[in-house]
Amino acid sequence: MNTTDATEFWDGVYAARPEADRPQPNARLTETMTGLPPGDALDLGCGDGGDALWLAGQKWHVTAVDISAVAVERLAALASSHGLGDRVTAVRHDVHESFPPGGFDLICAHYLHTPFDLDRATVLRSAAHALRAGGRLLVVDHGSAAPWSWNQDPDIRYPSPREVAAGINLDPATWTVERADTPHRIATGPDGQTAEVTDHVLLIRRTA
Repeated sequence: MNTTDATEFWDGVYAARPEADRPQPNARLTETMTGLPPGDALDLGCGDGGDALWLAGQKWHVTAVDISAVAVERLAALASSHGLGDRVTAVRHDVHESFPPGGFDLICAHYLHTPFDLDRATVLRSAAHALRAGGRLLVVDHGSAAPWSWNQDPDIRYPSPREVAAGINLDPATWTVERADTPHRIATGPDGQTAEVTDHVLLIRRTA
């Protein structure tokens, strides 16, 4: 993998989008975490920042990372403008090279897909090990391609949540799969268009 190429690609993706004043959180995050006590969260691939801002609004302290400096800089400015600058730390980070340090009560990885080489199993295994006891790892993957997705490969195969869990290969004495399903929802694209999509949802809790 050429890190420069990956950085340039994702900088281009975000630079081509209008800056969102109020980016929306992912539905699978809000349905999973609403009502749970706040703590320290790590948002892997924070993108436009909807998840990080929502968590910060729920009193979480969030470390939000992305390979794109454009995404990170926009999120830092948004957090400050929303009065959440003290709860959101936005940092450019390439998880292909290293994993962000620290211990967390929640780690979320929404649509951590890329056209470049990325050993996702290793990244997600590192995430599971970075959880504190009782902490949760929420992995939400595409189960289908939206019409506005950058990846329109008709031959792409989306691993099931159970396959993703098997690839992470965690000791069941320490980590428990709390959810592994494939719900559908109506998604809204960057230009307001809508389509039904499938999510692959995996929720793992560290029990020891």
